[in-house]
Amino acid sequence: MPLTGPRAVLSAAPPWTYFIGSAVFHYLGPAFAVLLFATLAPLGVAALRIWSAALVFALWRRPWRTLARLDAEGRRTIIAWGAVLAAMNVCFYLAIARVPLGTVAAIEFLPVIVLAALGARTARNLAALVAAVGGVYVLTGIRLAGEPLGLVFALANAALFAAYIVLAHGTARRLRGVSGIDGLAAAMLIASVFVAPVAVWQAAPAMIDPVTLAAGIGVGICSSVIPYVCDQLAMARMARSTYALLVALLPATATVIGVVVLRQLPSPAELAGVGLVVLSVALHRELRPPPTAVKATLSQEGKTKCDT
Repeated sequence: MPLTGPRAVLSAAPPWTYFIGSAVFHYLGPAFAVLLFATLAPLGVAALRIWSAALVFALWRRPWRTLARLDAEGRRTIIAWGAVLAAMNVCFYLAIARVPLGTVAAIEFLPVIVLAALGARTARNLAALVAAVGGVYVLTGIRLAGEPLGLVFALANAALFAAYIVLAHGTARRLRGVSGIDGLAAAMLIASVFVAPVAVWQAAPAMIDPVTLAAGIGVGICSSVIPYVCDQLAMARMARSTYALLVALLPATATVIGVVVLRQLPSPAELAGVGLVVLSVALHRELRPPPTAVKATLSQEGKTKCDT
């Protein structure tokens, strides 16, 4: 039976349109969050993002069912994943409150390149690592003088991003029968609990301001729901190599959104630093997994962009 309605539209759309949707919303949400900082503290915005995303995933995937059927080791893995997700979001929002969005996005990719270089020691990955380190060195040198605390949060976010990638890929290997989206839904539910003690008071003003609350929920949906769904649609229709190459556009996308939405005009040195990171992401190649692990790995790739 031929598909009709929204499913037919989704099926007919070119694969690259889903990637563009993911890339744009991945940083459009944080850009809106920066605008929201005028009425709500960064920790409050981070909490609203996690809580709203957790609510959407809870209504959609019922993550408590996933947690109920896992063994003790599986639950520990999800709890660790959720804790890292919460800490990563907090550091990311504290960073973009002080440092341009494009700079934070570029620094965030350094662990990805390092992990790839460690996993597959090739000349190509070595060149990618050199370019990434050079780009981040330029960016951190600029920010160290003006916003050292923002730089600390950006580097902490990058380190947590690396831990997030390891946990997301480890989930695919250890938790048999749990899909990527169900694992993420469970981790997001755990993250909503972890973020509460450090952010509940900062988020409290939004509870009596419907406009701010709606804006915070919108940030969560734009940042953590739409990009993930677009990732899944893109990866299901796009070659792995093509998808990996397009990921190189993300730091540039963040820079453009920073200019258009936030009027964060980069200096020539910052453009050069972001350019080096874009080059490094385009160059790097991941270690090829065993054939039996390819399907599980593909199901996890989209999650690496969903947290920030």
